[in-house]
Amino acid sequence: MNRFVFYFFALLCVLIGLYPAIYFFVGNDFGLKVHKPDVLLNDIYWNAAFYLHIVFGGIALLIGWMQFPAKFRRKHIRWHRRIGLSYLFAVVTSGLAAIYLSFMPTGGWITGLGFFSLAIVWLSTTIASYFAISKNMIQRHRELMIYSYAACFGAVTLRLWLPILIIIFGEFLPAYRIVAWLAWVPNIIVAAFINHIKS
Repeated sequence: MNRFVFYFFALLCVLIGLYPAIYFFVGNDFGLKVHKPDVLLNDIYWNAAFYLHIVFGGIALLIGWMQFPAKFRRKHIRWHRRIGLSYLFAVVTSGLAAIYLSFMPTGGWITGLGFFSLAIVWLSTTIASYFAISKNMIQRHRELMIYSYAACFGAVTLRLWLPILIIIFGEFLPAYRIVAWLAWVPNIIVAAFINHIKS
């Protein structure tokens, strides 16, 4: 990967990884909460799932990109393992919360199915990657982690696509239904291409 492209990629990951912190300093009139009904905003379980999802999803995004440079993996294998285990915990926590949230989506079942599918892809590739490395299947581990982080990077692409789609459609709901899929499906396709050229 070109150095400039990698640094730009890392910057996006850090910025969006830190983005959830804003929710702790503002009220419900911010971000995606603006479009949620009061019944959810006042629900303790929904709020617990929401904050677990954004906080641990943010952590996964913040630390995951560090694992890609081969030089770092070779020189700091212990840190690579520690970051990997932290990423695994963050993904499982955020992903399970995302599954719960997907059953109460803004925009109906199309949105819910999109985010449910993303959570399943994110969880399954991450967990499978852990089992692959536990069996010393290094190449398989790397391939699965590329898929995993492509799914994780959906948090970034969602925030890039959503304002564009809102401008195109002139309203939030149709844009949100589309971005529930557009935020991550192309990422997985790109990950498949990367794995293909590396194999």
